[in-house]
Amino acid sequence: MAQPPPDVEGDDCLPAYRHLFCPDLLCPRECPSPAPTSRLLLVRRHGCHTVIASRSLPRVLTAARKLAAATGRRCLPLSMDVRVPPAVTAAVDQALKEFGKIDILINCAAGNFLCPAGSLSFNAFKTVLDIDTSGTFNVSRVLYEKFLRDHGGVIVNITATLGHRGQVLQVHAGSAKAAVDAMTRHLAVEWGPQNIRVNSLAPGPISGTEGLRRLGGPQASLSTRVAVSPLQRLGNKTEIAHCALYLASPLASCVTGAVLVADGGAWLTFPNDVKGLADFASFSAKL
Repeated sequence: MAQPPPDVEGDDCLPAYRHLFCPDLLCPRECPSPAPTSRLLLVRRHGCHTVIASRSLPRVLTAARKLAAATGRRCLPLSMDVRVPPAVTAAVDQALKEFGKIDILINCAAGNFLCPAGSLSFNAFKTVLDIDTSGTFNVSRVLYEKFLRDHGGVIVNITATLGHRGQVLQVHAGSAKAAVDAMTRHLAVEWGPQNIRVNSLAPGPISGTEGLRRLGGPQASLSTRVAVSPLQRLGNKTEIAHCALYLASPLASCVTGAVLVADGGAWLTFPNDVKGLADFASFSAKL
């Protein structure tokens, strides 16, 4: 069985990288993302300048410096709240002023936490949908109007496997991500004639991520669940970056409206550890 590619610790950039795709696969293109992620590192290593945006400008300033140092490509950090359309418009205008075009959009803003549905506040449910679902539409809609409608391009929506199965303590995030997957299909149909491809990438539990630390549950419980998954291991960030690179690249030129699940088959077999996750959520809420 092929071994997974090397991964990175935290937000560090891979010190060395063996290209599985040709180095100029995306050259010359510009790629914005609503949050700094390891997916952008792989995109940048294949020819892209990038724009990264987050509510926290210091966070993206740090990420931009790391990305530029690791790849030699330009990276524009911006402050933006995906829930606020005027802020999205201002950020897109600034990116277009800097680069002149935006060919690839990676929507990956998200909010999540473990909470029983019966204890979930109305505002908490709405907030997650505002970030995940409305945020994805807001950025896509503004970029469509400002550039993609007349020039074509690619949108990759980072979702999750939560919408593919019923999972305890995740009704808010599962509903939000399922809505984004539906949005992917609708936009692919409506915007396809303008040469705009829209796809979703749905990672499962990924090692070394903040999401796994916050949502994975107790280590013993997670290890048991991983052991019964088809590949019997967690995915890593480099593998997810490869999937995003594929969907954004000309290699996927005939792929639109699709949801690419990248979780080693875990969504097919992961059991719902109701008590373990509930105890973990209760413990985490007290920290």
